[in-house]
Amino acid sequence: MSSRPAEVQFEAAAPPAEAAFLRIEDIGKSFGAHCVLESISLDIQRGEFLTFLGESGSGKTTLLRIVAGFEQATSGQIFLEGQRLDTLPPHRRPIHTVFQSYALFPHMSVFDNVAYGLRVRGCDRTEAKSRVEAALTKVRMDSFAKHFPRQISGGQKQRVALARALVNRPKVLLLDEPLSALDANLRVEMQRELKLLQQDLGITFLFVTHDQSEALAISDRVVLLHRGKIEQCGTPREIYARPRTAYSASFLGKSNLLRGVVKQGVADCGIFSLPTQLPDGPAVFSLRPEAIAPASAITSDALVQFQAQVLTEQFHGANTLVTLRCAGGIELTARLTSPLGGGESQHFTFRAEDCVPLEDAAQEKN
Repeated sequence: MSSRPAEVQFEAAAPPAEAAFLRIEDIGKSFGAHCVLESISLDIQRGEFLTFLGESGSGKTTLLRIVAGFEQATSGQIFLEGQRLDTLPPHRRPIHTVFQSYALFPHMSVFDNVAYGLRVRGCDRTEAKSRVEAALTKVRMDSFAKHFPRQISGGQKQRVALARALVNRPKVLLLDEPLSALDANLRVEMQRELKLLQQDLGITFLFVTHDQSEALAISDRVVLLHRGKIEQCGTPREIYARPRTAYSASFLGKSNLLRGVVKQGVADCGIFSLPTQLPDGPAVFSLRPEAIAPASAITSDALVQFQAQVLTEQFHGANTLVTLRCAGGIELTARLTSPLGGGESQHFTFRAEDCVPLEDAAQEKN
């Protein structure tokens, strides 16, 4: 008679009222005197694709490892479905991690790699076979079950790593930069497949990346981390279109950061003025390159115009990145659908609402 893995038993606790599916509450982490995470709190919904985005040293991987149980938080708690999670060892958490290296056993077939965890846990052989076959079918690797890792491509190895995670039926899947080893075209393809797979399974995904375009492309929400704190959290469109800080505006794509002075509802940025509801005083604005366009004959109170000379043009296929020199030596970047050619000063325009005020007027650099 085969033994089955015991059901996960959570430690009883008094969770916060109206607990989210996964709640990260005031998590802090220090290595000696070095603080890596500072009071991180997040509510994550069931079936959500949430991405931790940030540069090296921002704390994103450390936070993922704390959720997985590979690191112990210095402070704070984690709840899953209202029950304490952070008190459990990694192997007793209903969570699985897909690592950047894939960590496949080279001497085992694809099937055996996926089945390994189930066999270690004493899963019934017939049930294990059924679950492995179902997992491989999900990731379209069922026809490669007898192959060895050396016989499959990088993208196929990624799918096997996903199948090995899914076969354990986790409630939360953690992915630590799993696509970083792939070439550019395959990476884009796998981004799409990951998103479709997550939507099909309905499993909560926590994804770590330093790639801004990747985070924006596949996430339901993005958590931008900076120096161990949450810089901004929101949907990809929200945090891109309405950055809160200069760091958010600069890290998530290109942005023109403009310093101005507000007086009686008008912000004077030197090369142009625009209406604003900000109080009087210094201000910093973010203006995305794609918001700028050559001026047309159409005029509107909502449009702001300025003059500039085209310095350089960089062709990027679908668009051209243009460097504009304005009065006072101020340079702006515009993303246009067609080249303009340099030489004489030209008129450009943008909507006033696309010039987004930032919270940190003292951090207009970068």
